[in-house]
Amino acid sequence: MTVFVYVNTSNQVGDAEHVKVFAATDATEKWFEENDPEGVAFE
Repeated sequence: MTVFVYVNTSNQVGDAEHVKVFAATDATEKWFEENDPEGVAFE
């Protein structure tokens, strides 16, 4: 299985929004469009 990981460096380690893990490309793209259009995730 491939997952995509996004790290929000503006939050501290341990914060609920510091790391997001996505299991589907569609979910990843939709989240970025709505929340962080310039952000990136790594595989």
